[in-house]
Amino acid sequence: MDSVWTQTGSLPGFEPLQKDLKTDVLIIGGGMAGLLCAFQLSQAGVDCALAEADRICGGITKNTTAKITSQHGLIYHKLIDTFGTEKARLYLEANQQALEVYRTLSQKLDCGFEEKTSFVYSLDSRREIEEELAALDRIGFRGEFTAEPPLPFSVAGAVGFPSQAQFHPLKFAAAIAKGLRIFEHTKVLELMPGRAVTSGGTVTAEKIIIATHFPMLNKHGGYFIKLYQIRSYVIALENAPDVGGMYVDTQEKGLSFRNYDGLLLLGGESHRTGKKGEGWQGVERFVRRYYPNARETARWAAQDCMSLDGIPYIGQYSRKTPNLYVASGFNKWGMTSSMAAALLLRDMVLGRDSPYRDLFSPSRTVRRPQLAINGLESVLGMLTPTVPRCPHMGCALKYNAQERSWDCPCHGSRFDENGTLLDNPATDDKRM
Repeated sequence: MDSVWTQTGSLPGFEPLQKDLKTDVLIIGGGMAGLLCAFQLSQAGVDCALAEADRICGGITKNTTAKITSQHGLIYHKLIDTFGTEKARLYLEANQQALEVYRTLSQKLDCGFEEKTSFVYSLDSRREIEEELAALDRIGFRGEFTAEPPLPFSVAGAVGFPSQAQFHPLKFAAAIAKGLRIFEHTKVLELMPGRAVTSGGTVTAEKIIIATHFPMLNKHGGYFIKLYQIRSYVIALENAPDVGGMYVDTQEKGLSFRNYDGLLLLGGESHRTGKKGEGWQGVERFVRRYYPNARETARWAAQDCMSLDGIPYIGQYSRKTPNLYVASGFNKWGMTSSMAAALLLRDMVLGRDSPYRDLFSPSRTVRRPQLAINGLESVLGMLTPTVPRCPHMGCALKYNAQERSWDCPCHGSRFDENGTLLDNPATDDKRM
C-alpha cells in the first residue's frame, strides 16, 4: 500500500546514533514537522540533531495529499466565533507566512511545487459558504466565490483561496534533509529534562522538540485527552480529469480532489480511528459512478491528529516544561502547519517574540465540547472487557478488517495483525 509519493520519490538514508551526543537542540521525530524544525534551526545557526525511530517521512508525511494552503476547511467564521477577529487574522497570517516560505524554498528545489487555487465546497448549503466569505472579509482576506467548480457533481457553492500550492512532499523533504544531522533507527527510550536516552546513546540537549505526530510523553500536557485521530483514504487514478485546483468538502466524510503528474488524487471517507468506516469502498463507489473509465494506480490511507478547537498545539509542551516543546494536532493540514510550527519553534528556541505564540499555545483552555467526547471514548475503551489491548493506556483494540490492523479508538494507536506498531502514540509493539 504505497502512496504515489513513495512510488515516485526517494529519500536519503542516515546512520543510527552509535554514541552519546551533546547538542543545543534535539528534535524527536523525522516527519515533515521535525525536518523543518531541524532545517529552520540549522539555517539560524543553531546546533541541533534529529532522532527518528525508523526512517524519515516513513509515517504520516508519506501519506499526505500534500496541499499547502491557509484554507483549512470553513474555519475562519468558527475561529472568529471562538477566538475573535484578531486571532482568526493571526491564524491566517501564520499559515500564509508558511506558504510563502515554502514558495521561496521551492524555487530552488525540484519538488513539483505548483501554484493552485484551493477550494472548499458545500453540497447543500450556500449559507455556510457565504458565512465564510463574510468572515474572510472581516479579517482582510478576499475569498473567491464559485457556483460551478469543475467537479462531476453540482454544489451549492465554493470558497476559493487564490495562489495556494501543492507539491511532492518526499522530493521536498529529500532536498532539505541534505546537510542536516539526522539519526535514523534511533528510538528514544526515556526522556528527562535536558536528556534523552536512545537506542544508540544518550543525547544531552538544552532544549528538546517533540515532533512525533502524537506527543509521546503522557505525564505532561494532557495530550491523551486533548487529541484524537482520524483516518481517511486516497486513491490515485489514471484517465481521470484535471480539476484545475485543490478541493475539499465541508463535511468530514466528504471527498477531496487534486491532481499530480496526470493523476487525480481522490480522498475522503474520514472516520475516527478505531471506529467503523467505509474506507476505500466509499471512494471506489464514487469512482465507479463518476469516473468509470479511470484506472487505479495507487491507494493509501492517512492518519491525522485533531485538536479540541481546530488550532494546532505548537509551543511549550506544558507550563511545567520550559525547555520542552511540541508540534501536533495539525487537523488534516500537516504540510502548512509543519512549516508554521517550525517557524514559531525556531523563534521560541532563539528567544524571539512571536505574535503567534499565544494563538498556538498548547496550554490554552481545554474547555471545548470535543473534550467530553474524547473523555467518553477513553472511558469506554478502558472499560471494554476484550483483548488485545493497547500498550499506550490500556484501551481495548478494535479490528479493522479493511486494513487488517488493530486500532485504538481512544487515542489512535494502530498495530498490524502480528502486533507490530504502525501508528503512535503507543511506542512499543503489542503482543497479540
